[in-house]
Amino acid sequence: MKSEWIKGMSAGLLAVAVLAGCTATTTPRLDEKFGEAANMAKAQQVINPDASQNRNPVTGIDGQAANSSIDNYHKAYETPAAAPSGGIGIMNVGTTLK
Repeated sequence: MKSEWIKGMSAGLLAVAVLAGCTATTTPRLDEKFGEAANMAKAQQVINPDASQNRNPVTGIDGQAANSSIDNYHKAYETPAAAPSGGIGIMNVGTTLK
């Protein structure tokens, strides 16, 4: 009876030791740099990081031209564009003409 208890306890301790070994972090150097490439790519796409602090009005385009361009932008999304017809979808790949 006591030997069964010792075997059970030994198996339990072995299982705990094995599972504890599986929880160890194996990539600490990689984990500390996680996301760095994405953050660098995002930062490289920003021309002026302080642009939100600039409260001066935009110069170089008059109000009428700006209003017209915004109207054209909104009108472009009022009706969906027609689906393309023909073109690449009807190519006969792998056939010979006689």
